[in-house]
Amino acid sequence: MTGHGGRSRENLCGEVAGSCGRQICWAAFNPAQRLASMVDRLGIEAFLILAEERHFGRTAQRLHLTTGRISQTIRKLERNIGAPLFERTSRKVQLTPLGERLYRRLRPAYDEIVAGFEEARSFAQGACGVLRVGFVSSAAGLLAVEAAVLFEQRNPGWRAEAKQVAPTHCLRAVRERDVDVLIVVTPHDEPDMTTGPEFFTEQRVLAVSAAHPFARRRSVSMSDLADIELLSINSTGDFPRGWRADRLERGAGASFDTVAEALALIGADRGAYVFGAQIMHFHARPDVRYIPILDAEPMGWVPTWLTARDGEVIRSFVAAAVDTPIPDYFGRHSFVEPD
Repeated sequence: MTGHGGRSRENLCGEVAGSCGRQICWAAFNPAQRLASMVDRLGIEAFLILAEERHFGRTAQRLHLTTGRISQTIRKLERNIGAPLFERTSRKVQLTPLGERLYRRLRPAYDEIVAGFEEARSFAQGACGVLRVGFVSSAAGLLAVEAAVLFEQRNPGWRAEAKQVAPTHCLRAVRERDVDVLIVVTPHDEPDMTTGPEFFTEQRVLAVSAAHPFARRRSVSMSDLADIELLSINSTGDFPRGWRADRLERGAGASFDTVAEALALIGADRGAYVFGAQIMHFHARPDVRYIPILDAEPMGWVPTWLTARDGEVIRSFVAAAVDTPIPDYFGRHSFVEPD
C-alpha cells in the first residue's frame, strides 16, 4: 500500500517508529479490527440481555450458558472498554450511566443487523417473506389467523404465521426474535417496544374452583377480591410487569407459567385468578367457575414489536388485523359474558 508521497505504509511505520522509539499497531486505525479486539458476538448478546433482565441467572438461561460464563464475559467486556457497565450488589444488577448509554446505541443497531440477515435468509429459502405473529390467548390467536389472510392478500410474496407463546415468556419471544409482532394484553409499556392500536377489549372475570364460596354467585365486585387468595404469574418470566398489579396479584399464592397450569390450580381450589372473558368460551371446565367482575375496567389487546424492527411489513399486518372483523359470537368490539 502506498501513499504519503509514494512511501509504503510499512516504510512510514518504520520512519515514525524510528523517530519516536515506539512500535505502531496499524490495527488501531482500523475500526473493524479495533471492534473485534474489544468484543465478540457473545459479549454483545450477554450485555444486551443482562441489561434487560438485570439478572445473571436469567441471562445465562436465555443464552444456554452458565452464570459463571456470563459473569466472565461481562468482566472481559468492561476491561476492554475501561469502565464498569453494571453496578452489582447482592440484591440487584443495574446499568451504570455508561452502560445505559451503550445500551441505547447498541440495541437498535444489533436488532437491525439480525433482522437484515433473517430477511435475507427468508427470501433465499423460498423467495417469500415470513412474518411471525405471536399470541398468548386463544382469541388473539384466532385474530392472528384471520388477519393473516387479509395481510397475505395485500402483500404478495409474504406469509404470516401465527405462533402461540407462553404468557410468562411472551416478551422474551419478541426480544429473541422468535416472533416479529406479538398480540398481548395491556397494560404493556416496554421501553424497547412499539405498541400499536387496540384490537379488541373484553370484560374481566374471576376464575374460582367449583367448590369455592363464590362459585354460586352471578357476579362479584373488585372489593370482593380483597379477601381471597389469588394465584401469581411466575416471577422469573419475561412479561409486562404491569400485569401483576393489574390482576391484583399479592405474591402469596401459588405461581403458574401457562393458562393450563393456572386452571389446574384453580380447579384444585389452590387459589383464584382474574382473566379476560374469552376464557369462558375457550377453556370451559367442570371444576372451574367464571364470575363476571362488574366494576372492573375491561382488558385491552394490542400488537407490540421491537422498535428497532419497525417497518412497513409489520404495520401492514397491524392494519390488516384492525380491518379484520371480530367473530359475531364475541360481539363486534368486545368479548362479553355468554347468555
